[in-house]
Amino acid sequence: MSLSSHSVLWNRLLPMTMNHHGQPYPRPYLEPGANPTWIGRVQPGNYQPAPGNPTSLPQQTWAAPPTPPGRRSWGMLPLLIAGTVLVLGSLLLVVPFLLGNTGITGFVIGFIASLIPLSVVLLTVRLIDRWEPEPKRLLWFAFTWGAAVSIAGTLLIQPLFALAAPTSSEEAFTYFMATVQAPIVEEFTKSLGLLVLILAARKYFDGPVDGVVFAFTIAAGFAFTENILYFGREIASSADPGTDLVRIFILRGVMSPFAHAVFTGTTGLIMGFAARKWHSGYAVLAFFVGLLPAMFLHNRWNSMGQNFLVEYFVVQVPIFLVAAAGIILLRVAEGKLTRQRLLEYARAGWFTPAEVEMLATSRGRRQAVRWASSRGRGHQMKSFIKGATALAFTRQRILSGRDVHIHQHDELEHLRRIPTLRAAVLQ
Repeated sequence: MSLSSHSVLWNRLLPMTMNHHGQPYPRPYLEPGANPTWIGRVQPGNYQPAPGNPTSLPQQTWAAPPTPPGRRSWGMLPLLIAGTVLVLGSLLLVVPFLLGNTGITGFVIGFIASLIPLSVVLLTVRLIDRWEPEPKRLLWFAFTWGAAVSIAGTLLIQPLFALAAPTSSEEAFTYFMATVQAPIVEEFTKSLGLLVLILAARKYFDGPVDGVVFAFTIAAGFAFTENILYFGREIASSADPGTDLVRIFILRGVMSPFAHAVFTGTTGLIMGFAARKWHSGYAVLAFFVGLLPAMFLHNRWNSMGQNFLVEYFVVQVPIFLVAAAGIILLRVAEGKLTRQRLLEYARAGWFTPAEVEMLATSRGRRQAVRWASSRGRGHQMKSFIKGATALAFTRQRILSGRDVHIHQHDELEHLRRIPTLRAAVLQ
């Protein structure tokens, strides 16, 4: 891969608005290959050429589309303010509950031990969301929703199910609360955060991978607080706290750190597909539909009894492997979509074909980062890759046909940054 040849190839590309005869494409025009996967398919009526690069195409104008009159965007501010208020209010309920069940020593030890499975899940989220990361503020909102708001909601709704639980024996009561109450209430309160995100931050929640990322983050927060309770309670109430803590840590921290993530991830996946429709009604419907598999998986996990190890390896491990394979397929599909969108910008003069292969394929990215790192430009190369990926996803939002003017402004900002990001790599 030779980056020095980019400037030579740069000026040889034709704008996407012209065909090989030098004549404009008829509108609407859906370029062959514009729908490389089942993710984010484009309707012909929504398709439009990528803006040409004025550097290599001086005859073509390139200006920001007009802002729709009479509209003022507050961005994510209202969501973050409301989220902060909810989190603070929830902590007033959750923290005393934890301390009352664990004591100070149990709480501290449980907190520290819970950081280990939390790190595993969040590192997985980072890997999934590596090249087109969601805004950190939204990820923080998702995590705190899971760690505080959903826990508080569970504590408030739980007593209602306790009234309906069988009282014939303590065993029957406990089984009902574990297999009926917990799946319904916990999945509802966790997934409610997804519904808030898809309605209030739809600009960033527009596909199945986004849904999985936000769902995993919420679930990581919920499991973190729940683990503090379980680990700390062993310290506070067990006659042999060391042994019992190791036992429950192996069960929750080693064997099932992704349990909540897989449960809620199914809801996030379904809501992510619905987000492609850009319609609030679809989002609400997907919320309720997505709860069903999440509750079912949660129920199956909590229903494992004396044959726990058999069911774990025969049922739960295959479920986890299927979930992992599904995420890989989603990433492959998004990679193909990213490549197609960047090819469209390449035809408009913004990238070379070699750059597209470098920026949009796993192999190309690895080679590019390795090459740049050997020259002390690894960070700059990663920024270039992220900028190009964000540009590709912005184009996909434009071609969805919804909020086109808003996303075209975002596209303009991304395009302005691309030459600077490239120059930083080649310095």
